[in-house]
Amino acid sequence: MTPHIEADKKDIAKTVLMPGDPLRAKMIANKFLTNPRLINNVRGMLAYTGLYNNKEVTIFASGMGIPSMGIYSYELFNFYDVDNIIRIGSAGSYTKDINLYDIILVNKSYSESNYKEVMSGDLSHYTESDDELNQKIKDSASKLNLRLIDGNVHCTEAFYKENNNFEKLANEQYLVAVEMETFSLFHNAKILNKKASALLTISDSLITKEGLSSEDREKNFEEMIKIALETI
Repeated sequence: MTPHIEADKKDIAKTVLMPGDPLRAKMIANKFLTNPRLINNVRGMLAYTGLYNNKEVTIFASGMGIPSMGIYSYELFNFYDVDNIIRIGSAGSYTKDINLYDIILVNKSYSESNYKEVMSGDLSHYTESDDELNQKIKDSASKLNLRLIDGNVHCTEAFYKENNNFEKLANEQYLVAVEMETFSLFHNAKILNKKASALLTISDSLITKEGLSSEDREKNFEEMIKIALETI
């Protein structure tokens, strides 16, 4: 038990899938897992453990932003002995070549955040996902005949920006999309000698200004969820 997680250690699987939205965690558990059981409800951050193809998996909401993901992923890795975390979330496209419904497999996460500096004294602005876990995700996508796009993402701390010069940043740092959680997840995995990755479905485009409806998001997110579940 931690200040933010009420579950016993035995209640959490070695591999955890982390959507941002607690209600999406509930939906995934009820739709895809056998015998899912609620194992956390502290602060309404829902988490469920059940079986997928006879393999135990935990679906645990991360909440929004670097700090929230930082808290939950650290506690899962450090206090609950979780080995692998795969973030499953949404992202906004930074390029005309990445369209709605595309699924990004994140290689690196760039951020202006000082999370790494405060956390461990690291001054760099990049964190990386795990190569071995990424390869397993690619293998799962291939078996399902689903397309993945490898890319680096911008992990921002500000959803709303008065001066959003994203094109300059995207070009300078070779970023294909923007989201809000991977930076702390990948760094926590690195310092704790664990594995982390992220699958992100493009839900809107900063280039075309297009966006998915809630119904479209649920339908398209299902492909991303299946890839992550098959990976375990």
